[in-house]
Amino acid sequence: MIKQALSEQDLKTCLDIRIEVFVHEQGISMDEEIDDLDQDASHFLAYHEDKAVGTARIVWKADTAKIGRICLLESARGTGLGARLVDHTIQIAKARPGMKRAELGAQCYAIGFYEKLGFAAYGPVYDDAGIDHREMELFF
Repeated sequence: MIKQALSEQDLKTCLDIRIEVFVHEQGISMDEEIDDLDQDASHFLAYHEDKAVGTARIVWKADTAKIGRICLLESARGTGLGARLVDHTIQIAKARPGMKRAELGAQCYAIGFYEKLGFAAYGPVYDDAGIDHREMELFF
């Protein structure tokens, strides 16, 4: 199940998952992980066996849905839930009036994962928080 995070507790759960994955596992600093975009973004929680194990957010920019902070706890990886979470955010973006595309900054090792979901990479590789990334987009 995937649902929009609307309550303060849901938002705290999103942040807890992000901190576990990005800060503790990947070594990204808290200052880089938590940003001002969180307050205006739409956040989502992915559940496995009634436990929140994944999250993503959408930052709305004109006609573009910037999907980001996509992550799953280690116990949920390889289950297909990540693809369902990304697909859910795409469907939410498509349903919003005026949206023409989704974009994301993919960690380079995950480019193939996003390509299978319809995204195409563009532009050069860049460093984000010490990890190589590449921009990707999907037109609706």
